[in-house]
Amino acid sequence: MKKVLLILTVILASLSYQTRADEGMWLPLFIERLNFVDMQKEGLHLTADEIYSINHSSLKDAIIMFGGGCTGEVVSSQGLLFTNHHCGFGAIQSHSTLNHDYLTDGFWAMRMEEELPNENLTARFLVSIQDVSAAAMAGLTENMTEAQRAVKIKENTKKLESGAMKGSQYDARVGSFFNGNEFYLFLYEVYKDVRLVGAPPVSIGKFGADTDNWMWPRHTGDFSIFRIYANKDNKPAEYSTDNVPFKPKQYLPVSIKGVKKNDFALILGYPGSTDRYATSYTIDWALEHNNPAVVKIRTKKLEILKQDMDASPAVRIKYASKFAGSANYWKFFIGQNKGLKKLDVIGRKREQEAQFAAWVSADRDRAVKYRDALFNIDKAYTIINKYEAAVRYNSEAVLGGCEIIRFSRQFNNLIDELTKPTPDQKVVKSLTDKVSQAAVQYFKNYNAPTDQKMLAAMLLLYYQDVPREQQPIYLSTLVKKYKGSFEVYSNLVFAKSMFADSARVFKFLANPGMKALLKDPAWILQKAFAANSKIIDSLVRPGQELLTAGRRLYVKGLREMLPDTKFYPDANSTMRLTYGKVLDYSPADAVDYNYITTLNGVMAKEDPSNLEFVVPEKLKQLYKAKDYGRYGENGDMVVGFLTTNDITGGNSGSPVLNGDGDLIGLAFDGNWEAMSGNYAFEPELQRTICVDIRYVLFIIEKYAGATNLIKELNIKS
Repeated sequence: MKKVLLILTVILASLSYQTRADEGMWLPLFIERLNFVDMQKEGLHLTADEIYSINHSSLKDAIIMFGGGCTGEVVSSQGLLFTNHHCGFGAIQSHSTLNHDYLTDGFWAMRMEEELPNENLTARFLVSIQDVSAAAMAGLTENMTEAQRAVKIKENTKKLESGAMKGSQYDARVGSFFNGNEFYLFLYEVYKDVRLVGAPPVSIGKFGADTDNWMWPRHTGDFSIFRIYANKDNKPAEYSTDNVPFKPKQYLPVSIKGVKKNDFALILGYPGSTDRYATSYTIDWALEHNNPAVVKIRTKKLEILKQDMDASPAVRIKYASKFAGSANYWKFFIGQNKGLKKLDVIGRKREQEAQFAAWVSADRDRAVKYRDALFNIDKAYTIINKYEAAVRYNSEAVLGGCEIIRFSRQFNNLIDELTKPTPDQKVVKSLTDKVSQAAVQYFKNYNAPTDQKMLAAMLLLYYQDVPREQQPIYLSTLVKKYKGSFEVYSNLVFAKSMFADSARVFKFLANPGMKALLKDPAWILQKAFAANSKIIDSLVRPGQELLTAGRRLYVKGLREMLPDTKFYPDANSTMRLTYGKVLDYSPADAVDYNYITTLNGVMAKEDPSNLEFVVPEKLKQLYKAKDYGRYGENGDMVVGFLTTNDITGGNSGSPVLNGDGDLIGLAFDGNWEAMSGNYAFEPELQRTICVDIRYVLFIIEKYAGATNLIKELNIKS
């Protein structure tokens, strides 16, 4: 017995689940208990209550979820907010035309009256966080299936959300944490009138573009500026000319003191998704199945888009945002696979699983409780991997990859109503109006010839790479009928489908009927693939249920095995805090990277023949004159810096704060050598790439001349 205990002691001591310096995306609710002492030692000068409080204003009240997938921060008493250029890219693109190309030229509102409204763009403020685990899991029993468990939890959380929202203006969401072992209720106040105020040209805001994406050294001025508007009572309201600038509970002071190596750095934001407690089976799925499929499909999509964008300025503007969104994670998955292999993440996960298995088998009660955890995960991926190509190609290539198919699916609810024995004409009118509004936005950023090429290419990829027995029967019919030429078939679809032409769509919506739809080739195609997708989903579902159950048990067991470890939950688009320091790194033998970049690097990278590395003439003039104003440092203009903070997608636009809570930069990227970071934190390699706030202010004041915005800020020198 003593020998067994000694072995277990050695195993537990060697476990790598112990969180390391700078690792962790922490819920701000628990920072006083879990992180505050450590942060003080690192250089924090604020109290825990000054960071997160529901009783008075705190840092959390200056941080927003920007739109549906980024972070922003309020920086003035009049609701001015900063976020990344790539976060505001869609809004900037939506206002751009050939006559007013704000992507190429930038946009600056010199007066509030010039600020531009953005449909469906929101600013979401966190009000409070509450542990509702007991209520969310009330009524669960050991003999429930995973599907029954999910239904019960959904029922409980819906009650919690509706109860929290009753009689208030708040939005409520219950989130699952630690793979379904805990649940928290988040209350939000959502502002719906968010206007574009300023944005540098892409030659600054996206300098380096795809070549430099995820890379260091970086020289991108990745910022854009918006303003939140409210009604006269400072409450959320739909866009109205009567709305006034929002008065925040708190806004961030801006420091132009600059950064030094080992300075404390704090980030608050909304990281989207991580999977740090994933097993080796998940890493294998990513390496061998998911990532290669996504990269292959997006490589072809980007090739088609780039060809047409390069040939036409109008197409370039229409597809700029779509291209950027697809390219971002195309490169991410390439880098992730390289990192997972190079850093042997799968080997480290297997070692951890062996240690977990030894801990489980050392105790009879634990064996009964946790013996199925890894077994279920293994069995789950046997099922999931069998159908992964069909799942991924359905979503990436066809149903979500071809615009004509995706757009036609927006008519589903309308068609469901029309097929009823007695359609409700009020419902028909409401659905028709909704689709009409969507159609206006759709055709504004649509080029049918581009999508025609896309449909042919995506169907060919699907046909080649998805097992035949998992494909829609209709696809085999098309192959025979058109002798394997998806180009010929795509030509026919775009010649006959109303979804390729705005005039035909609006003619249909003026008098909607089933006859026209049932003959539409794009409609027929999407119905065939949607039906097949449902079949594939039903075959995958048993694997997903096994995986959910196995992961929940595994994480629960890990936390029981290591009771003294501070565990942080995976990111799930809820507010998190991460702390670290400004620091350089060495990614390879004889390669040492500084922790800052300067405008010197922008000029060194300049290439007028490459759109990714064009430098605006005015920026060159300012550089030549060393006209940096109060934002320069020893005759240089710092552009970006590195920190050791633990972030992921969704943190884009997050404020980087010093120990006093002053804004020193905006987080906008991770580094290439640590693309495996969603699965495993790499303390020696993982870095957050930030645009220095001094470069942001320099561009606003010296480049754009928007001194009206500078005057709004509380700048600390």
